[in-house]
Amino acid sequence: MNDAPHYDVIVIGTGAGGGTLAHRLAPSGKRVLILERGGFLPRERDNWDSTAVFVKGKYRAPEFWFDQHGRAFPPEVNYYVGGNTKFYGAALFRLRPQDFGELRHHDGISPAWPIRYEDLEPYYTQAEHLYRVHGRHGEDPSEGPASAQYAYPPVEHEPRIQQLSDDLEKQGLRPFHLPIGVDLDQDAAGRATPSSACIRCNRVDGFPCLVRGKSDAQVVCVEPALSHPNVELVTNAHVLRLDTDPAGRTVTTVVARLAGGEEARYSADVVVVACGAVNSAVLLLASANDRHPHGLANGSDVVGRFYMRHNNLALMAVSKEPNDTQFQKTLALHDWYLGADDWDYPLGGIQMLGKSDAEQIHGEAPRWAGAATPDMPFEVMAHHSVDFWLCGEDLPLPDNRVTLDGDGGIHLALDETRNTAGLKRLQHKLQGMLGHLGMHEHHLLDHSLYLHKGMPIGATAHQAGTVRFGTDPASSALDLNCKAHELDNLYVVDTSFFPSIGAVNPSLTAIANALRVGDHLLERMA
Repeated sequence: MNDAPHYDVIVIGTGAGGGTLAHRLAPSGKRVLILERGGFLPRERDNWDSTAVFVKGKYRAPEFWFDQHGRAFPPEVNYYVGGNTKFYGAALFRLRPQDFGELRHHDGISPAWPIRYEDLEPYYTQAEHLYRVHGRHGEDPSEGPASAQYAYPPVEHEPRIQQLSDDLEKQGLRPFHLPIGVDLDQDAAGRATPSSACIRCNRVDGFPCLVRGKSDAQVVCVEPALSHPNVELVTNAHVLRLDTDPAGRTVTTVVARLAGGEEARYSADVVVVACGAVNSAVLLLASANDRHPHGLANGSDVVGRFYMRHNNLALMAVSKEPNDTQFQKTLALHDWYLGADDWDYPLGGIQMLGKSDAEQIHGEAPRWAGAATPDMPFEVMAHHSVDFWLCGEDLPLPDNRVTLDGDGGIHLALDETRNTAGLKRLQHKLQGMLGHLGMHEHHLLDHSLYLHKGMPIGATAHQAGTVRFGTDPASSALDLNCKAHELDNLYVVDTSFFPSIGAVNPSLTAIANALRVGDHLLERMA
């Protein structure tokens, strides 16, 4: 046990939600303690090695969860300062205005949010500027209004991707520059300048950045926050439970296990949970007590339920011409985000993935054995690859949920067949265009390394929705400020609060909301 001092705020987690919130609170002078389950990611050559990162999963947490049938699987989670932003692709999209309202899909309803796009818009702008998002508002036909232009110009397309953009426009479509968070300074030709942190390499997607050029939460938020003397960070602190006062209205103690195995106890006026949608729900469920027999903030029985993670396809096309692109993640297409002329329901979006290399191709070799011909060995295929990410909306279903067993094991139940019709149509649209885009029409290969090879349930990168917010305590766990309805000092600021997930990467919305909740907390503590 330890006798730690009392803090104004404890933030549990250092990712897009927790790291951003700590950054917002740091200049206030309030005493802030950040607890992070992992340590700092080692900076080493393996950070950029495809075999280490993708094939061997070197940096993935060495743990197993269980599916609804009790089968163990390794989840796609990383416990480091910066959270999963250390490995994200830094595609930082806003949700569409329509995503905040009720949307009808082929397989059900995506529910409305209790706030509007306009409520979050100022924070989206702040988030884009804080995370150095490069883009150009006005290009994306599905985006909502923006109160300010991106602070940084789009990352320029390399020649093969510029040709792809031109070919898409010839099909009557409206491709646009993908908004991406990188510390990049470009010259007139689009090349990284000598002083640029980002070097426009082919390691942007799924890899941690060795040169600190990617806008992850550690670099952008946690380290600047720690420059304030009122902010402390404890690493390798796995928070096990939250204890409350006898009335069950206030979190009094945060109980963590430290690197040496000893237990530490911390206290604060305000406790903020930001462990990721699965682990935040796990922490609340594990904190059950006499006043909260089903877990903290869970009188509505929604904690752990309504888990979402996007319906995704990672696909590799094979270009007829070589693709010498290094920084491929510069283009996206949202023409069918909300529907198509032959389909009344949303399809989702298409964006570029990081460029495949020979190691990744070899990692897929057993699955692709029939796709390579004597004229196209795997090395040639890698040189000609053009990589796409297709993203469709997942629906929040109450039985898609996180639960704990008697031994503390994490169980994740997921219906993997829900609301996939739109995504299949999106794939069909891409497949039908390949010939017009300079690709081999019959080479569109499932790139499962990006989708957690083996068991798709393990692809938890876009997890959301397990501690949803709302106005009614009977159907939500959090209020509009992301404070637990049932507790006076407990907040949740990762993607857990999402009532729906849209069909764009969730990170920017988590960042923007953390800034919004941060302003609320500053007002509360004033």
